[in-house]
Amino acid sequence: MFLHLIGPDQEGGKPGLKATWRRGKHNQTRTIGEADPANKFAPCPAAVILPAAGDAAPFYPSPASCLRLSGPARLPAGAKATQAPIMHQTRQFDTPGWGQELRATLALAMPLAATNLLQMLIHAVDVIFIARLGDKPLAASSLGIAIFGLTVWAMTGLVGACAPLIAAERGRRLHSVREIRRTVRMGMWVAVLFGLVGMAIAFGGEAMLLASGQTPEIAALAGDFLAIIAWAMVPMVLAGVFRIFVAALGKPGYATAITLLALGTNALGNWALVFGNLGMPALGLTGSAVSSVITAFAMLIAYVVVIGRDRTLRRYRIFGRWWRPEWSRLKQIMVIGTPISLTVLAEAGLFSGAALLMGRFGETELAAHTLALNLAALAFQIPFGTAQAATIRVGFHHGAGDRVAAGRAGWVALAIGTGFMSVTALAMVLVPEAMLWVYIDTDAPENAALIAFALQYLVLAAIFQLADGVQAVGAGALRGLQDTRVPMWIAIFSYWVPGFGMAIWLGFYTPLEGTGVWIGLATGLFFAAALLLWRWARRDRLGLTNDA
Repeated sequence: MFLHLIGPDQEGGKPGLKATWRRGKHNQTRTIGEADPANKFAPCPAAVILPAAGDAAPFYPSPASCLRLSGPARLPAGAKATQAPIMHQTRQFDTPGWGQELRATLALAMPLAATNLLQMLIHAVDVIFIARLGDKPLAASSLGIAIFGLTVWAMTGLVGACAPLIAAERGRRLHSVREIRRTVRMGMWVAVLFGLVGMAIAFGGEAMLLASGQTPEIAALAGDFLAIIAWAMVPMVLAGVFRIFVAALGKPGYATAITLLALGTNALGNWALVFGNLGMPALGLTGSAVSSVITAFAMLIAYVVVIGRDRTLRRYRIFGRWWRPEWSRLKQIMVIGTPISLTVLAEAGLFSGAALLMGRFGETELAAHTLALNLAALAFQIPFGTAQAATIRVGFHHGAGDRVAAGRAGWVALAIGTGFMSVTALAMVLVPEAMLWVYIDTDAPENAALIAFALQYLVLAAIFQLADGVQAVGAGALRGLQDTRVPMWIAIFSYWVPGFGMAIWLGFYTPLEGTGVWIGLATGLFFAAALLLWRWARRDRLGLTNDA
């Protein structure tokens, strides 16, 4: 079948599109679309019709006359195609209403938030088991995770560029197999290469802790812990790529199920290896690190199995010819992903740096900081999942060229994230002892000092919950527009100038100590939330919605 562009001076007709096919010895023709001359060069959403060989330029139908194809063009009975159809598969989308967008965002955000929450529970399991070994192992693991978690978050942020890219491709063309495959393959390359860099950082963790002023005993314990858990780096970042892939393809439930499996694996591994159950040796802190490595590889294998068995995911053949480079897509991932990684590094670095500051005040303060921050981090996973959903929903509409829908998706996500964080803030104020009871015996006299510090920190955590939700979802919505560079500078400034600067001043130059550090954390989050929300509200004036 040949598709020809018909000009206004051709055959005395209106400009449009003519199809030609062969039936027996004769050519058959039919005009299958007309274009409004006034809108001839205004492309319809997510659709471009390419001309046959010899035609001068692509044909852009007006929005009112977009063609919708669900597969190869059908020919009349007896017709024989002289060449393969050359029209791209297209789809025209209606702008969803507020209710539709709310349902669509929740359908993504709920399983993604559940996945993030389960991921945090995996770490919480480690804390629960290690806390029963004493303050020193808990403090050492906190410092070790501060370095390891910071590195993993940075690498995961780098491959996080895959999310807006895949979403935009689906918005432009729903079944864009090749482009999505290119993105995932290059995401896998980035995960392995930078995962190895992360391993090297973890192996040098003890020296970094000694340089930061930690005691040699705690630094040595943390160094041994890092030397083992470093082997979980590459599989965790690779699993992050696959989680983005399945979520962007509309199957986030797989990620939830796999993470739930990982939670059970880690709980069993800690129970067996930390305290010596099921005939295993009691390895203490080392056993928890080994369990984390086993869990990371279990997650990776589960994703590979699911992608290989699911019919929809399998058709993308992301593992075929994985060695084949796609340099332009690799560059695109790095351009978008590097600012995301640095943004994550700025925020995670603030909290990891706070752990290093707390370690200077004493083991009890650091342990209390670990417990309070773990509770705040668990609450954060809901707006974080909402932010991931916002990236996909905004990116999808951005790729389709629908500014109204993209804006609506962002505002809906912000409302969801802010609403949930209001609930968690209230819980931290009203029932803090019940929340701490999950981690430690709140009635034990020997834990009195630890609990007293943790209760102080939870009040401040409740204060910055709203700001934390707004800044997370705001950044996610902007990523859907592939706007990552300016948000990176906003994050770096907010977290490290007013945030960390306030933490150092109040922590070391006033009697507030640990409480002053937490006030600094809240200050940084409020600055970031205000600036990111301002940028999202002015997205059209700033030209962020011009190009998909």
